[in-house]
Amino acid sequence: MMYKLKTLSLIFFLTTGLFVSTHAQEISVKTNVPYWFTATPNVGFEYVLGENLSLEFTAGFNPFKFGDTKQMKHWVIWPELRYWLYQPDSGHFFGLHGVAGQYNIGGLDLPWDRFAGLKTRRYQGSAIGVGLSYGYRWVLNDRWGIEITAGGGFARFNYDVYSLGNDGQKTGENTKNYFGPTKGALSLIYIIR
Repeated sequence: MMYKLKTLSLIFFLTTGLFVSTHAQEISVKTNVPYWFTATPNVGFEYVLGENLSLEFTAGFNPFKFGDTKQMKHWVIWPELRYWLYQPDSGHFFGLHGVAGQYNIGGLDLPWDRFAGLKTRRYQGSAIGVGLSYGYRWVLNDRWGIEITAGGGFARFNYDVYSLGNDGQKTGENTKNYFGPTKGALSLIYIIR
């Protein structure tokens, strides 16, 4: 647990240190629209660092429980360094992103076999990872834009398994390494400047 706390603190220190030390020409605020459909409020900020570089920091938080056994409580952050092929805030970009968060999820009936255990159990733990991404931003006017991003990489999950219900009993614990999608967004953007 101390290792996770130190790692998250380092990520936070590095990203906030970069935010404070830069003299950004442009600042954008964004939100991942599909993420709201999971009842997860989210916001992102992007700072232009130079001719072809920007730094994005996005976070989401879901504190809600949906009945006695259904819940998807979590928080997650995605810091990302982006390289734009032409200029920041327009066109194609490639990114190096991190992902970190904690979750308490269970009682969900999802259509994918990989998540079949969520229907009858609750998982509580943390995740940390890194990945590469690609995206494209369309400029709508001087202040507004739309962006699509997809990324994949590695994440490590540490979690405890519980039976469902308010008095769910711990039935196990596990650590899993994951390779696959680590980022996906369709964002609405407002440019502050």
